[in-house]
Amino acid sequence: MLGKLAAVHHEADYQQFIQNTGFEFERDLDQAAFAVHYPTAANGIPKTELRFSEVFVGRIDGSKLRDYLQRLSTKVENYNSIEIYSIPLDGRTLRVAILGVGLVAASNYPDPLLIRGVIDRSRKLASPFGGPAFLRRYFKEVPIASLGWAVFNTDPGNPAMPQNLSFLLTKPAVLVASVRYLGSVHLRAEAFTANDEEARQLRERAEAFLNIFHSAEESAAQGTDPDVKAFFNGLKVEQHRNRAVLTAILPAAFLQKAISEPASEAPNTSQLEPHRDLTPSRQ
Repeated sequence: MLGKLAAVHHEADYQQFIQNTGFEFERDLDQAAFAVHYPTAANGIPKTELRFSEVFVGRIDGSKLRDYLQRLSTKVENYNSIEIYSIPLDGRTLRVAILGVGLVAASNYPDPLLIRGVIDRSRKLASPFGGPAFLRRYFKEVPIASLGWAVFNTDPGNPAMPQNLSFLLTKPAVLVASVRYLGSVHLRAEAFTANDEEARQLRERAEAFLNIFHSAEESAAQGTDPDVKAFFNGLKVEQHRNRAVLTAILPAAFLQKAISEPASEAPNTSQLEPHRDLTPSRQ
């Protein structure tokens, strides 16, 4: 779909990870699931930080990965016949567990009980809907054949919430986001609000934001690009009772240009953006 892209340059730490484990995310990762942990009074996470948990599925050489984790870890705990490797990383502890063939979990959440819970639930993989009640409730809203999806709570009162979301979501809501490929890339983000009025306000804010963004693009040189026009024509915001729905269609030509063209300088988000590197340097 995208044609031949330029080779990817790996940072030194990541290249070392590849050499030691034989695992390359771009090539060997099949599936990934992420959980975002916001700070609360109970979990001890600093107010301006986020913590993350991940589950990876892919073509993994378990023996090489165990040797690599063993060298990095300062502590190895055996829990229900699964080894949990504790690795110091940027003032936090990253815990990694190999759950099975091609299945790995990782978390930098402060409480080790979290990754133990992941291990316990991994034994119930035969029951795909046996997870948390929150996920069971909203998973049915994910469109069939989605290549990627996310379900998460948003709380504007939480200081760790990204500012670009708090601008649109001024009250708590649940977001269900997904991506599908149907000849073009189809994006969908559905916000479940407390009532119809909140959904109406959210729809109006989203429409205003898109209109401003569209006007800025039209005034730039890209305003005459037919692929850019097709993208903006495919943007739509709708309301269905207490739901506000944003849909977008990315034509293949537009996506190819977005990936192949040089990226502009990224904005400074260092105050909030957490460190996501899961391949720490050897100590």
